[in-house]
Amino acid sequence: MSTYTVAVRDYAHTTPLKTGQREVSNRTLEFPEIDPIHRAFAPMVRELRYDVAELAIATYLQAWEQGKGVSLLPIVMSGRLHHNTLAQLPDGPIRHPAELAGRRVGVRAYSQTTGLWVRGVLKEDYSVDADRITWVTTEGPHVAEYTEPANVERTDSTLKDLLRDGDIAAVIGGSGLVPVIQDWETAEQAWFARHGTVPINHMLTVRTELLRSDPEAVRDIYDAFTASIDDTRTDTPRSVRERAVTHGLNDTLLAGVRLAIQYAREQRLIRSAVTPEDLFADYTKYVAA
Repeated sequence: MSTYTVAVRDYAHTTPLKTGQREVSNRTLEFPEIDPIHRAFAPMVRELRYDVAELAIATYLQAWEQGKGVSLLPIVMSGRLHHNTLAQLPDGPIRHPAELAGRRVGVRAYSQTTGLWVRGVLKEDYSVDADRITWVTTEGPHVAEYTEPANVERTDSTLKDLLRDGDIAAVIGGSGLVPVIQDWETAEQAWFARHGTVPINHMLTVRTELLRSDPEAVRDIYDAFTASIDDTRTDTPRSVRERAVTHGLNDTLLAGVRLAIQYAREQRLIRSAVTPEDLFADYTKYVAA
């Protein structure tokens, strides 16, 4: 019986696999303990440390562009709307998102997926291009070959300290803060209605060599994940995050991937004119066939 290492976070749809309640016939899955899950991203794209791994969509797009030997499976592991993650201190200076132009904003990494979606919202809804903000970061990209734009800075300080000291006007993420987008719930619903998809955070990936050399094993693992998603899905999704989890080359998943590509190119996270069909070429040829 072959054994495969699988790096995924604890979700309702992964718990049955991680606890052994759901098995993969003639396959053993080993789940290393990784918390938070983003610590698995760099080892996957730099070393191919795992056979199967959850990856942020922004990280995957950069890995694909650099030919990192990781293939995308059409399984959305997590997603959410991000309008309320752009935040400032309760007495912060920003009264409208448009006022962020020319300011400094903190984010863990420029290539972080939440930042990808927030910057997309700023441009689409408030006409604030990513180039008009200085992005202050504490970490670099998971894909080492990626060169950040000139308006990205690194800091040794914490973003919380920079916010308190007034060095940055706002931050993506953080507790004890207030959203910069004051009517964020209304804005989220309008965004969702316009695009018909929930922003994708993480998807499932597999080592390309494994997929091409043993597509049957990958198909079995893929089927186990999708069956677990179906088993834990409710008839009426209780939250946007639950609604984000999906699988297969359906319109919702493809719309989310297509929009992530658009935003990533606009923000110079990637330079290639890639399509969803390009990203799923290995899956289509070897697994779905």
